[in-house]
Amino acid sequence: MSTATRRFPLTDWTVVVPVVALLALVFSWGRDLPGFAVALVALCLCGAVLAAVHHAEVVAHRVGEPFGSLVLAVAVTVIEVALIVTLMADGGDKTASLARDTVFAAVMITCNGIVGLSLLVGALRNRVAVFNPEGSGAALATVATLAVLSLVLPTFTTSKPGPEFSTAQLTFAAVASLALYGLFIAVQTVRHRDYFLPVDTGNATKPAAGAPDGEAGGDGGDGDGEHAAPPTSRAALVSLGLLLVALIAVVGDAKAVSPTIEAGVAKAGLPNAVVGVIIALLVLAPETLAAVRAARRDRVQTSLNLGYGSAIASIGLTIPAIALATIWLSGPLLLGLGPIHMVLLALTVVVSALTIAPGRATLLQGGVHLVLLAAYLFLAVSP
Repeated sequence: MSTATRRFPLTDWTVVVPVVALLALVFSWGRDLPGFAVALVALCLCGAVLAAVHHAEVVAHRVGEPFGSLVLAVAVTVIEVALIVTLMADGGDKTASLARDTVFAAVMITCNGIVGLSLLVGALRNRVAVFNPEGSGAALATVATLAVLSLVLPTFTTSKPGPEFSTAQLTFAAVASLALYGLFIAVQTVRHRDYFLPVDTGNATKPAAGAPDGEAGGDGGDGDGEHAAPPTSRAALVSLGLLLVALIAVVGDAKAVSPTIEAGVAKAGLPNAVVGVIIALLVLAPETLAAVRAARRDRVQTSLNLGYGSAIASIGLTIPAIALATIWLSGPLLLGLGPIHMVLLALTVVVSALTIAPGRATLLQGGVHLVLLAAYLFLAVSP
């Protein structure tokens, strides 16, 4: 039976794993864990990531594109924000740059990691990965604007010393981020929805009966159930609930193992920013797997929706939430990027624009983006 129509029996791993991971979160919360317990929580974390991808695909199959891409991106980002705020509340001044480090890591991972890997998989499958330049270009422009307003300008403003916004500037950045995010969602889901639908490459099958125009009904031959009818509303709701459980477990378990991560980073003599990178890698794992699976089905546009949509949600929701949290959080809030990261951001925007403009990409473009991600990760460890 396909994943779209199954009834989710209680013994199904996609039901058991999120519940077990959530129980691991409950028993590990606020405790100093020994090594074997950290290993068990990490194992639960990996299982919750796989379960989250499965349930996100079920929900996406029910609601269709581009709404399906929003489900995972928004859900992960909302819980990511909660994780950042929780860590900042507990960490004091040493977490002053955590929001900046995590958000910038999310931008680099999504715009270079998710996008590059998806283009690579799509090009390996069909020689050329095809997508809509109108929708992807609009998403990239939104990412670039949000990143500059929230992460670059604080380095150059003079109202406060250091890479910080004044209260008025932070308020403006928060309002602008929310406005741009809301406008992008309206364009993506209503006014220009067709710009964000998968492109028919000629290799995928035609849309299934009853599917909206532009939505491929085939699976590209990998047998993942795209030929099946959409799941029932009940099955989609069950998957949505289990998706939220899995995502809460992902972020909560990540927080549970974060002291071990922080201790390991400090013991290795690595910069504190590496903690933000690791958190972003863990939290974005479900979206990365979902994007790669979509690319394998000749739905590269869906992969790009996930990548750029996650970047937009990460900035557009995190900055307003952090701005609100500063009401009760003590200590500075460092948002401005350093010179190295600004260079990497500028290069990412330029390369992404050149990649998106033709609406077609080869192995080369995918490889270039992955090299940019590798450069960012290397410089995070060895600045």
